[in-house]
Amino acid sequence: MDKLSTRKALIEARLNMPDRLARADLLQRVMRIWLFGRTDEVIGAYWPIKGEFDPLPALYRWQEDAILGQESQENMPLTPEGRSQLATESMASRSPRKIGLPVVNKLHRTLTFHAWYPGCPMEEDAYGIPKPKDTEVIVPTLLFVPCVGYGPGGYRLGYGGGFYDRTLATLHPRPVTVGLGFSHGWLPDLEPEPHDIPLDALLNDKGVVWPV
Repeated sequence: MDKLSTRKALIEARLNMPDRLARADLLQRVMRIWLFGRTDEVIGAYWPIKGEFDPLPALYRWQEDAILGQESQENMPLTPEGRSQLATESMASRSPRKIGLPVVNKLHRTLTFHAWYPGCPMEEDAYGIPKPKDTEVIVPTLLFVPCVGYGPGGYRLGYGGGFYDRTLATLHPRPVTVGLGFSHGWLPDLEPEPHDIPLDALLNDKGVVWPV
């Protein structure tokens, strides 16, 4: 497989996908169902670029669910006033759950994850991708990874920079890794290279692709 041309074709198809919003809505639902019952409190994700699926709305709901669960356990019904207060307060400060976005270490070409919440200060990194500005460094136990393409065995076709593979090699314990992509990205003939690290799971707009 010519990965360079395959990568280019998949990105072009993703950008021109006429039903991308509908597929994104389906994948949001798949994510929320997959997350149900997991005990993770720190999840790493990514800021979507080049037509990638946006995982942040589903993760914000996941973060919010922890607060709503606390309200329920304490027998404190959420009144309209309470919902208004919930909307105006910083979710990150009230929820035990944390969401992290990657920040590139240009020297080592690895990623660290900094806390993100809606409205937090942002700035562009060296690649022009928004990142949290001056928020705390967090270590995810679960990491959602964007896929340009993906294939059997949990292997992923990314952008070719190797950032995630190098980062995973430095994280101890290694987080659970879950690839996210649209169903057009399935590559049945994708063969891993020696340095490729398989993902623990793959999700697309049709459900769980790996493990099967």
